[in-house]
Amino acid sequence: MAAVYKSLSKSAKKVEDHEENENNNAPNGGFRKNKQRVLILSSRGVTYRHRHLLNDLAAMLPHGRKDVKFDSKSKLYQLNELAELYNCNNVMFFEARKGKDLYMWFSKVPNGPTVKFHAQNLHTMEELHFTGNCLKGSRPLLSFDGTFESEPHYRVIKEVFLQMFGVPQGARKSKPFIDHVMSFSIADGKIWVRNYEIREVEKVKGEKDSEGNDIPAADDKSSKKRKGAPNAELKDTDVSLVEIGPRFVLTPIVIQEGAFGGPIIYENKRFISPNQVRSELRKAKATRHNARTEQVKERLGKLETITAQAKKEKDLLDTKELFA
Repeated sequence: MAAVYKSLSKSAKKVEDHEENENNNAPNGGFRKNKQRVLILSSRGVTYRHRHLLNDLAAMLPHGRKDVKFDSKSKLYQLNELAELYNCNNVMFFEARKGKDLYMWFSKVPNGPTVKFHAQNLHTMEELHFTGNCLKGSRPLLSFDGTFESEPHYRVIKEVFLQMFGVPQGARKSKPFIDHVMSFSIADGKIWVRNYEIREVEKVKGEKDSEGNDIPAADDKSSKKRKGAPNAELKDTDVSLVEIGPRFVLTPIVIQEGAFGGPIIYENKRFISPNQVRSELRKAKATRHNARTEQVKERLGKLETITAQAKKEKDLLDTKELFA
């Protein structure tokens, strides 16, 4: 009987929760559940560093779903159907070119927009060996630079990041804790992404704060009380940020209106393709090589001229000339 009662109570609870969610999702209801799900996948040709970065980001996003490699690099619109198949409304796609360059696509499915970035200075968690740590599946705080509000395209990128990296409350495999911060800063037209642990350490009696005042012990009777909680003592804690990883730098290239398609609403004119950078380096090396080759040719020509002149001039005191 206990098992029957337990199963009936569970079914009744599910019905009540379903009705409550329907009431909350109604237009007149005040609360609407934030449902975000991210599809994470890569193309063929990714390096070990790209693969480790993808695994680190997938571990940080409990509402994400990692999929196998995507074969095509030209038909990216097929990712929309793949996202709908897995019930995802966000897509994070890693596109590798020439085994060197990494382009990251962030798209909102099915209506857009889509942002394409060039990723540089990639450092994974295993590579950095930072002392920071956080609970797997915990929800992060998202910290954005004030520059994100200065330009329209930065505001679009900020909203995409909020829906991509912001873990919804009650998401699958998520934990109800907030113990790390993801920082997004803009410098030199690039977005610098960092991940920090929020570390709280209880201060010890006898230590001094930043102003040089002595800190009372947490269990001291003279410690202050919290507001609204007369029986709870206020513990002095030292809050600091310790980097966890990964870290990388994103350069925005284009923003498309649709999901992996549509008109381009923003294009970065200052972006220089890595292929062009490598081409300029090769040309500079070729110029130096050509200059050295011309110097060698000029030196050999001078030697040939001097040798020819020496042969033409006859020495009158030579033995062959005297006894000819």
